[in-house]
Amino acid sequence: MSAQPLAQPLAEAAASVASSAQPLAQQLGHPLAASAASLVQSVDWLAVAPPLIAAVVALGVLVADLFLPESRKNVLGWISVAGLAAAALMLLPLLDGDRATFCLTGNGTGTGAGPGSLTGAPRACSYTADHFTLVIQLLVLGGALLAALLSITTLDDDRLRVPSGEFWFLLLSATAGAALLPAARDLATLIVALEVASLPAFALVGIRHGDRRSAEAALKFFLSSVTATAVSLMGVSFVYASTGTLYLTQVAQRLPDTPGQLHTLAQTGVVLTLIGFAFKTAAVPFHFWVPDTYVGAPLPVAAYLSVVGKAVGFSGLILVTVVAFPSYADVWGPALAVLAALTMTVGNVGALRQQATRARSAVRLLAWSSVGQAGYLLVPIAAAGYAKDAQKAIGSTVAYALMYAAVNLGAFAVAAVVGRGRAGNRISDYRGLYATNPVTALLMAFFLLCLAGLPPGIIGLFAKVTVFSAAVGAGLGWLAVVMAVNVVIALFYYLRWTALLFRAPEGETVRHRIPAPLTAAIALAGVAGVALSGAPQLVLRFAATGLF
Repeated sequence: MSAQPLAQPLAEAAASVASSAQPLAQQLGHPLAASAASLVQSVDWLAVAPPLIAAVVALGVLVADLFLPESRKNVLGWISVAGLAAAALMLLPLLDGDRATFCLTGNGTGTGAGPGSLTGAPRACSYTADHFTLVIQLLVLGGALLAALLSITTLDDDRLRVPSGEFWFLLLSATAGAALLPAARDLATLIVALEVASLPAFALVGIRHGDRRSAEAALKFFLSSVTATAVSLMGVSFVYASTGTLYLTQVAQRLPDTPGQLHTLAQTGVVLTLIGFAFKTAAVPFHFWVPDTYVGAPLPVAAYLSVVGKAVGFSGLILVTVVAFPSYADVWGPALAVLAALTMTVGNVGALRQQATRARSAVRLLAWSSVGQAGYLLVPIAAAGYAKDAQKAIGSTVAYALMYAAVNLGAFAVAAVVGRGRAGNRISDYRGLYATNPVTALLMAFFLLCLAGLPPGIIGLFAKVTVFSAAVGAGLGWLAVVMAVNVVIALFYYLRWTALLFRAPEGETVRHRIPAPLTAAIALAGVAGVALSGAPQLVLRFAATGLF
């Protein structure tokens, strides 16, 4: 029997089904069915290059680890550093305009498509490389690069307990997820990116073989993050059931018009989604995992979590509040204001209570300090719920995050230097650091003064003033007062630590040679802090211009 007579009616039937699919979907009114035929399956490879390069290098490192002898495993670290630098350099071609990919047709696809292009409808894309994305990706990739430089020395010192190949694969994988998240413009991509950034981090925290403290820290981190993910997924499912879409711009458009019978479901979805991201930002009362996790993790991993992990949580929170849920600003605005006040107060009081002679008190103080800094970062996001210009308020958060990333990584780098000679890494171990390592002590003093917001750390003072003005401009005077009180509390423990650096050392002074990767990390953080202090207004202008 010939195949041709049979093939012709089959082809005609297939063509008939294809031609009728879109009208049928429109008649049914189902958003997924209607959009299935309008998806564009093309990829803007330049837009997705930064996270893609980090992911490809991660796979390359994992494969190379199988063939390299143990004596040459340190090559993997330099390959990872080069990969992160290449990913960061790929941000430069993206500065000429917004790019988007994985978009719905007729909703502003392609390079430079604006929010109201073509049909006047909001752009519905899964990946957008706008100014906000590029700033956060710069923070993520730059922070990961400094953490990688710290890790090279740490892995050389602790080679027997930390497997090199697995370490670099996990670090690069987490960085790829963290770089993807600020570009995510639908709830599914947002959750996937969040988990790609989080899951490797669990293993990084507990990667030291035979270390009970490291395993306990990883377990606490894992349990808290799994809880946050479960709550977020529940919230996202409720939001999708209420609006019929996962795209953030379409969620924002449809939430105010939710039918009455779905109104409670929509409200519950918004609240649960916000609670899930509050876990990720380590906001009080979801902060309990931070001190033990930072102390139990390898020091470069703690530095990575304090900056890149925080950037992941806050960028996700900004996207769901300002982009997806602006109609619920009267809900998340007051809630975030209360969380900001609690977080900065609990964090600073916790740091103030640290005893200088307690083992690992330096890292524990930096951990509690990061909780307090998270409170400051929450203030402008809360203010965006009240302010007429939400973009300006969010710009204050982004500017503060850039400052915090540079100086906090610098402080962790100096802690790594001291930890090489003093395994306990107590605050008291920093006494007389100026006598043994003058340049390192001066840089540590500069980093601490930046975190405190005192000259010569002009960028720290400038960042705090912008956050303070965001609260005042939004009418949150009470929150500005709480912030001012907390800044005074923080001054005490930052200045106490700074003064200790220049006191006369106890016993014989011993000079330690600082490895080149560690020197490079401290120098890069110092140069960034000094440059930002020299032109602080550029930071706010860069961070706040055309975010969305």
